[in-house]
Amino acid sequence: MDMDLIYPALTDLRHRCRTRVPHFVWEYVDSATGTEAVKTHNRAALDAVLFRPAVLRGKIVPDLSTTFMGVDYTVPFGIAPLGMSGLIWPGAEQALAALAARERLPYGLSTVATRLPEEIGPIAGAMGWFQLYPPTDPEIRRDLLARAKNSGFQALVLTVDVPGTSRRERQRRAELAIPPKLTPRMLWQMARRPAWSLGTLRNGTPRLQLMEGYLKTDKNASSTAHAGYLLRAAPDWDYLRAVRDEWDGPLIVKGVMEGADAARLKEAGVDAVWVSNHTGRQFDAAPPSITTLPAVRAAVGPDYPLIFDSGVESGLDILRGFAMGANFVMLGRAWHYALGAFGPQGAAHLLHILREDMAANMMQMGITRPDQAADCLFVRQPELP
Repeated sequence: MDMDLIYPALTDLRHRCRTRVPHFVWEYVDSATGTEAVKTHNRAALDAVLFRPAVLRGKIVPDLSTTFMGVDYTVPFGIAPLGMSGLIWPGAEQALAALAARERLPYGLSTVATRLPEEIGPIAGAMGWFQLYPPTDPEIRRDLLARAKNSGFQALVLTVDVPGTSRRERQRRAELAIPPKLTPRMLWQMARRPAWSLGTLRNGTPRLQLMEGYLKTDKNASSTAHAGYLLRAAPDWDYLRAVRDEWDGPLIVKGVMEGADAARLKEAGVDAVWVSNHTGRQFDAAPPSITTLPAVRAAVGPDYPLIFDSGVESGLDILRGFAMGANFVMLGRAWHYALGAFGPQGAAHLLHILREDMAANMMQMGITRPDQAADCLFVRQPELP
């Protein structure tokens, strides 16, 4: 099968994923919160970033290799952390970490993953980033940081845009729980998706193993208020300073949308800021992340590392992120759509799609490096009276 002919875009992988995972899993990976307006706004804002096509530039040979925060990567994008990854597709954490190590792009493991950092860190190797959902207990925090460091994770991603739980109505309607409740409704959904079910049987029931290890409650309890939420704090600037003191390595803060916050984070010793609206999963009134990038860039200066995510669906979207001020772009849902479509082969195919799409659009723009995208921005002229 020539996947490039039958599944040439992420939308094709997304469609196949929906037919291969149970309904409650689909509602988790695909949903946002509220009316899901942010998902729509992200897409519209990305589509509004236009470029001037170039002509008579001769042969263009795009170079996607990137050095970010002192590390060489083959592409300027990576795999964002996504909680409950192994629920979406069996063995997701292992598969994505292995892809990242093999192809040299960063892989983020969530605090609320279904696998332990001690298992995934060695697979990801030097490409591993550990995402910290901040626990209230400082002893748990210090233990998490030590375990991440000892497992080989190179950078820490402190997520700060989840001060409390969001409603995520689609997930509630789907009665999502972790581990999945074996109700007749759930069993019927699982029976209709044999590839997911057999893979889950082989890999074991997805559980939040890392967080459950710190719980003193019944580990067999099944609720959407799972271990990750029970341990999550609403961090402040003192919390940030404590994390900065306790983590010996690059520190990234994820979920920033304001230039003033980014400037203060830079002054506090944070090594990179990650501009994100959590793809609408937390706050349905947030602006599109792409529209906030220029102000954040202006606040931190031209040389400070900025990461961008939220709604990225193509290589062209990655270039849009660069044009608006990012130095690196991350995708989360996209990799899981690909896994749901074809397992590890699907993730590798998505990497191919993104590379090819970036290169094709760079040739149209007449550039050889992603950081030249800003030079090609199309600026609409005001209408004549």
